Amino acid sequence: MATVETTLRGPEAYGLARRVIKEMESAGVWPTPLNFEIWVHYLGDPEGALGREIRRILAADEPFTEGTADMLAAEYLPRSRLTEEIRDAGRVLDRELSSVSDAIAKAHQSQAAYGQTLDKAASSIETAGDGASLQAVVSGLTTATRKVQRENETLEKKLDASTREVARLREHLEQVRRDAMTDALTNLANRKAFDENLETACAQAEAEGGDLFLAVLDIDHFKRFNDTWGHQTGDQVLRYVASVMGRVAGHPRIAARFGGEEFAMIFPRESLIQVENALEAVRKEIGSRSLRRRSTDDELGAVTLSAGFAQRRPGESASTLLGRADAALYASKHAGRNRITCADPLDQAA
Repeated sequence: MATVETTLRGPEAYGLARRVIKEMESAGVWPTPLNFEIWVHYLGDPEGALGREIRRILAADEPFTEGTADMLAAEYLPRSRLTEEIRDAGRVLDRELSSVSDAIAKAHQSQAAYGQTLDKAASSIETAGDGASLQAVVSGLTTATRKVQRENETLEKKLDASTREVARLREHLEQVRRDAMTDALTNLANRKAFDENLETACAQAEAEGGDLFLAVLDIDHFKRFNDTWGHQTGDQVLRYVASVMGRVAGHPRIAARFGGEEFAMIFPRESLIQVENALEAVRKEIGSRSLRRRSTDDELGAVTLSAGFAQRRPGESASTLLGRADAALYASKHAGRNRITCADPLDQAA
């Protein structure tokens, strides 16, 4: 199944764009850049969470306002959510830096004034003729020193508080970044995280000369299953498949939801037999259980999985590697499903 991102990078993009404009016009939605992006994701993956929410809005005849668009973008478009969080963090950071800058400026003024006080005290000591005059000079120095100490303590407290606030912001943004890179339904890495990790893995394999395998997996007959039992039950199946993959994955392996009912796994620095064993473990465990519908306890039957995988060749780009793994997946589909196909024998045959 092609994802929205891959569709937008191919010839199907023009057809999708025309369909988006037609559907937006039919629904009375203005073609603003944000509305267009939302509708592209909606029509590109109509069975996803965003698609279901838009269908609910349309069915309820709710007006599609700018506020509605902002809400949908913040909830369902990770990039928008991350951007807003970064803006908020930036505003807090600006406030903290401004506050620290003011405190430092005051401390500089205080130090300068203290320096002038010391100079005057030195001159006064030289000209002091009796004990009373010396006592007055010492008293003035004591008062000035205590004032500087208090202001330094205030500055230290402010710097300490600002350091803690910046650390909190850093931790918060890191959590937001993780959320933006995580598929909300399955808790696996999302497509954006997959793309970034695959590019990094390919670069490392090229630099170090290590092995790299990529697998693409797809739930067999998922649309028919979804149509029969409904989308909520379909989501239950997706979470089940993801949980099995998550147990098999683990550093340095990366499991991701590629889009819809399609998943992917990256295997850095592993052998062919390790990859085959891992994929077989996923396929067998998923197919070994008879699932039940949570709401009614109806028996859903077994879910099967098809997969294709490829080993990266020297100099091969991430997109080419993905294309070969995808071709191996479709070979598994055409051969009867519920099986795993390696791309290398296919390449040799071709």
